[in-house]
Amino acid sequence: MRTKILLIFLMFTAFAGFAQQDAQYTQYMYNTININPAYAGSRGAMSIFAMHRTQWVGLDGAPVTNVASINTPLNNNNLGLGISFINDRIGPTNENTISADFSYTIPMSETLKLSFGIKATANLFNLDITKLNPSQADPSIQNIDNEFSPNIGAGLYLHSDKGYVGISIPNFIESDRYDDNEVAIFKEKINYYLIGGYVFDINSTIKFKPAVLTKMVIGAPLQVDVSGNFMFSEKFVVGVAYRWSAALSAMVGFQVSDGMYIGYGYDRETTRLNNYNSGSHEIFLRYEIFKNNGKIITPRFF
Repeated sequence: MRTKILLIFLMFTAFAGFAQQDAQYTQYMYNTININPAYAGSRGAMSIFAMHRTQWVGLDGAPVTNVASINTPLNNNNLGLGISFINDRIGPTNENTISADFSYTIPMSETLKLSFGIKATANLFNLDITKLNPSQADPSIQNIDNEFSPNIGAGLYLHSDKGYVGISIPNFIESDRYDDNEVAIFKEKINYYLIGGYVFDINSTIKFKPAVLTKMVIGAPLQVDVSGNFMFSEKFVVGVAYRWSAALSAMVGFQVSDGMYIGYGYDRETTRLNNYNSGSHEIFLRYEIFKNNGKIITPRFF
């Protein structure tokens, strides 16, 4: 088991120099605040969110990610505030990230708004070498306990009740992990995000929303996530997504009440990694408190 964990760890650290390290999400359209601080308060409600993602089930040391966040508009003005927590575990590493998001929104027209956001982040990184095979691990590598690194980010978010476009950089500062003798075994590089989506009314009971997320890191292949979701009778959501040259996903969701929405996503790899795991699972719950006597007029699809 430890040998498998070591192999997973080495796979991730080998790619650290040219791949993005931000946790990935299939249902990113419901988790926008983690990648774009300008999203804070944009739903016009206090939005409480929790997600659990288990990636590559059956592969020892595979990523497990837990997310919790809350964001809200402030005092009927153009300000928004958000706080989020991410725990990301990969093999012998355990990373905790706490972020505060601030946004300011400018009305562009009766239906269109432009939001500016900034993100302040505190990161705690842990490495437990007891999870490595001692016969294969480098003896110079030692445990890391809560190594702290700060970061800042920013984003723009143009949105209406029907669609959105956003661009963001959650972390401007590149951080080296375990920088020993000028050699970093893990490097946190800058990730650039571009998102967009639009809701089409097929008829009085069916809505269709295509969406796209593009991630770019200098020296890494461009990553594109494309999805399409249908909403039926303002209650049920079904959809599919494709992560370019990586995975195919299925998504379902249910609007339990005016304020509560629950969603589930399943990924299946389209690479050779598919031979070594049984897929990835992602489940989330969102609960919102609205100002219109506690009710939302119509559920927004993003």
